[in-house]
Amino acid sequence: MENEQNLDLTQREQIMDLGSSTTRSSKGVIHCLTIVGQIEGHQILGDSSKTTKYEHVLPVLAAVEESEEIEGLLVLLNTVGGDIEAGLAIAELISGMTKPTASVVLGGGHSIGVPLAVAARRSFIVPSAAMTIHPVRVNGLVIGVPQTFNYFAKVHERIIQFVTQNSHISRERFTEYMMRTEEIANDVGSVIYGAEAVECGLIDCLGGLSDALGYLHGEIAARRTEQN
Repeated sequence: MENEQNLDLTQREQIMDLGSSTTRSSKGVIHCLTIVGQIEGHQILGDSSKTTKYEHVLPVLAAVEESEEIEGLLVLLNTVGGDIEAGLAIAELISGMTKPTASVVLGGGHSIGVPLAVAARRSFIVPSAAMTIHPVRVNGLVIGVPQTFNYFAKVHERIIQFVTQNSHISRERFTEYMMRTEEIANDVGSVIYGAEAVECGLIDCLGGLSDALGYLHGEIAARRTEQN
């Protein structure tokens, strides 16, 4: 009884501090990680902003991969974008995991949320969710020299390569979505919704929580069979 109470306390602390939790059942031990609001990088955002701090997420992912108990990872996404470097760092860690991983786009996957969504081995999107695709942008002072624009082009290329390598969308179609001028008022890019995100190959499946858990349970069962 005391162990169960301690476990519940640990779960509550995980959810409050890191937005994550580990659930245990006969079907498997799955760690659930939420990535919401704005991805916070090297710059601390204001107290009124809902953020996901990359320095919290990175060690959690490393711990999940190394854990002998945890068998799969579920990533719940509802993000408005944020720091490119921090977002790509999280996405690269997820894509490099050997354990079964699944992502679910809920509400929105804006900008850097696109690489985060496709980083999982199987990606899902609910029908009402939206994904915003646009070129790399920056706020604040920009030095108008060729080196600056070369840097933007390289970052742009890194995102395109990651997304196309971790999904089924073609480079041409993803670039077309990114460069549309008639889709978003006062901006360049596209907003695509659940069914279209699957149709174009960006996201694997239309579905929600139960679908993602079903996929993870199936992968865990297959791995258990191989190990026995």
